[in-house]
Amino acid sequence: MENTIAQKLDALLKLQEIDSSLDEIRKTRGDLPEEVRDLEDEIAGIETRLSKFKSEISNLNAEIDNFKNSQKDGEKLIKKYKDQQMNVRNNREYDAITKEIELQELDMQLADKKINEARARIRLIEEDANRADASLNDRNEDLKAKKGELSVITSESEAEEQELLSEREKHVKKIEERLLKSYQKIRDNSMNGLAVVNVSRGACGGCFSIVPPQRQADIRERKKLIVCEHCGRILADVESVEPVHQRR
Repeated sequence: MENTIAQKLDALLKLQEIDSSLDEIRKTRGDLPEEVRDLEDEIAGIETRLSKFKSEISNLNAEIDNFKNSQKDGEKLIKKYKDQQMNVRNNREYDAITKEIELQELDMQLADKKINEARARIRLIEEDANRADASLNDRNEDLKAKKGELSVITSESEAEEQELLSEREKHVKKIEERLLKSYQKIRDNSMNGLAVVNVSRGACGGCFSIVPPQRQADIRERKKLIVCEHCGRILADVESVEPVHQRR
């Protein structure tokens, strides 16, 4: 059996009450949860950079090893060519071997240059890595402190929050999906998290805009869902104003 409009409004008001209580609990934590997430993201970024530095240094060391091996091969060839020079038959052969020796020596000099460049690059990367590592230690200390602070605050209200979340989960099931989506959309667009309010002293309880008397009468009847013309919040009921008794 489908709920009446009045029942739907009561269900929405109860949900709003639960959500507002949860908002108050989370408000006590301030920006700490966001600060913790930001620190965790920053730490992950630094760790990625350190991993990249380590990979670059490994690749540069591999290049240095290759250049050194190339130099060793060059030394063997030069020794071989010099041995051949002792047995040449004419100047043409001698000059050809001499040219090969010179080429090998040039290759070895180029390898030396590349090795020095790679070592210089490694030193720069290690400096960056040391700074990143120091920053990582600082951020981890900050994160530990923030998490500790958040843990203390959270533990104080954890039981109440879990109870409210459990109650909310049960309550949400009583509200049709379309209405729940509308409620959540209004709530998301509201700075104070209010999606369902009453009319209080002739004004919307959310944006405090005046609600005309005829519209208040329609709201009191609770025969249809009515939203504030100014802010779009659902107007659930009209609060009665207690008469002020004047002293005689």
